[in-house]
Amino acid sequence: MEQQKRFSQMTEYELRTEIARLNEKAKKAEQLGMSSEFAVYERRVLVAKAYLLNPDDIEPGKTYEIDGGSTFKVSYMNGYFAWGYRDDQKNLEGIPISLLQP
Repeated sequence: MEQQKRFSQMTEYELRTEIARLNEKAKKAEQLGMSSEFAVYERRVLVAKAYLLNPDDIEPGKTYEIDGGSTFKVSYMNGYFAWGYRDDQKNLEGIPISLLQP
């Protein structure tokens, strides 16, 4: 069995190919009513998309919009994840930078 590459080891082309593959699997899982499997694929797509972005474009201390109309104030960056607070909540959370709207 072939060892799966990490997103961090993939080229842009490989990432885009993997995103397409994961989207296809997510669509099939959704059609089959497998909601938890669908959610896993959706999350993997978000993480893969983060690796197509430049983490240096995200500024700690700045507030960004995220999908669903929420806001996210970035406290610090850790790789391709922004850590901060959603909608002024008290719980620190990490999200892939692909969720942040410029």
